Parts: sequence; structure tokens; C-alpha cells
Amino acid sequence: MTVAIDTPITAHRVERILAFMVASAVGLSIVAFLAIIIGTGVGLKAADFSAGIWPVVFVLPLVGLPIGLVLMIALIIISGIRRGREAKDARK
Repeated sequence: MTVAIDTPITAHRVERILAFMVASAVGLSIVAFLAIIIGTGVGLKAADFSAGIWPVVFVLPLVGLPIGLVLMIALIIISGIRRGREAKDARK
């Protein structure tokens, strides 16, 4: 296998940051969702979920998943713009 010598390696910092933000938001929301499922399966009642950290755990998927979706759309748009510019520059 050969590698082209003249191919520049570019750092796409914004794309990498957005990818980690998407993974964090969605991953944390899934963990919170699983915590709710496990808490319900263990036998916690509705009154038990109104104290401590549980209100935050309940709200986290409601906020985190839409934020993850918006960040994913932004990542796709930024990646598409970058690839379009690279393709246009390659044709020159």
C-alpha cells in the first residue's frame, strides 16, 4: 500500500470538538435514561424520584438529545462545506 506524499494532513479541530460534544450529549442522555429504567426496575416510586439528583436525571434526556441532534446537524453541515471546498480546490 502506498501513501501519496503530497497529501497534506489537516487538523479539523472544529469537527473534532463537535463530534465529542455530540457523543457527550447523547451518551450522557442515554446513561440518564438507563438510570431511570434501572431505578424504576429496582422499585423506586414516583415520590422517590422527586428528591436528590433524580429531577436532573429526568430532565437530562429531554434537553441532551435535542442538543445532540442540533450539534449533529451542525457537524454534518460543517463537514459538507469543508469537503466541498477541498473538492473545489482539488479541481484547480
